[in-house]
Amino acid sequence: MTNPFDDPDADYLVLVNDEGQHSLWPAFAPAPAGWQPTFGPAGRQDCVDHIETTWTDIRPNSLAEAATRRPALG
Repeated sequence: MTNPFDDPDADYLVLVNDEGQHSLWPAFAPAPAGWQPTFGPAGRQDCVDHIETTWTDIRPNSLAEAATRRPALG
């Protein structure tokens, strides 16, 4: 059995969860609970390119928001 995440000829989706984290997901498989499709179906490389373009801060949203609320030291 081949890994469905590695098939360069398959269609994929980009999923995003409430924390803003992104995932490459095979288009044939249902999205897991808490994840919503935001791009695709499209080729694997198109989805990877989309993730690299749109997910520029890999911190979960809650961590990024906490960092902006914390007062600066010094």
